[in-house]
Amino acid sequence: MTQLIKIKAQDGYDIHGFEWRLPSNQLAPQSKSRAVVIINPATSVRCRYYFRFAQYLFDQGYDVISYDYRGIGASKPKSLRGFYASWVVWGEQDFEAVLQDTAKRYAHQKIFVVGHSIGGVLIGLAPSNHLISRIFTMGSQQAYWPDYLAGHKLGMVLKWHGAMPLIATAVGYLPAERLGWMEDTPKQVALNWARMGRHLIPSIVKSPHQRQLIKDRFAQIKAPIMAFGVEDDPFGTSVALNRLLDLYVSSHRQHVRIDPKAMNHPPVGHFAFFNDRFKETLWPITLNWLQHGMVSDMPGLHVRNIPAHETAMR
Repeated sequence: MTQLIKIKAQDGYDIHGFEWRLPSNQLAPQSKSRAVVIINPATSVRCRYYFRFAQYLFDQGYDVISYDYRGIGASKPKSLRGFYASWVVWGEQDFEAVLQDTAKRYAHQKIFVVGHSIGGVLIGLAPSNHLISRIFTMGSQQAYWPDYLAGHKLGMVLKWHGAMPLIATAVGYLPAERLGWMEDTPKQVALNWARMGRHLIPSIVKSPHQRQLIKDRFAQIKAPIMAFGVEDDPFGTSVALNRLLDLYVSSHRQHVRIDPKAMNHPPVGHFAFFNDRFKETLWPITLNWLQHGMVSDMPGLHVRNIPAHETAMR
């Protein structure tokens, strides 16, 4: 059963989303073992994009929440011109609000998080991220341009690090829909992306105190993480995923990669994983991780284990 939800962030902003939740009269006595999954979207991707994936998880026995960050989709104001949102705000306000609300309304149920792209970064920004029991990320990285896939790098740099900040600064937001890129995007979010440096935290916060605070938030997460990457993802290269995984120092991390071409899969890239054409092939990888904390035993999967307090190889 899918229904609309509205959650108020600590600063008073209303975050809108959807949930798939089994009605109370259908809950079995063992329902306390039924986990709830929060889906964190990619930058400027509406939560509706993940509806079929959410329904799949619900059909497999999970309650599911998918929501829009402020400035996007159902959480968009009347005008984005002059509207402030950033990656930090999305993490420590929007995701934090959803996380706290989930912990309250789904008391006694474990909380899992699926993060797509920036959705895997925001986990580390939320003060209450210690409430999470298991994490799956797809293509999650920090958009540092030298990490982009060879052969795509020049075009991506010109688009995302050249044109995007110029347009966002001139217009007051990024009119991405008119450009055919993605959802319209708040200015500061576009600038966070465009101005990303080698190190995530100094790139998105200025004060030394806040930098340490966010570093500590990443470190307090002890939930195991599966970071899933595909070789045809121009953003999610191996070095890019490892750069983010290095921040989750207290978690056991498994960096799992596939080459769709070598496995005779259709292209996956940065977005297609959540398309239901992969329901029978790739989605069970997520399901097995959420259910058992195990990497699926299938040909073509390459796994690197990164124990807590170790650094990934780049």
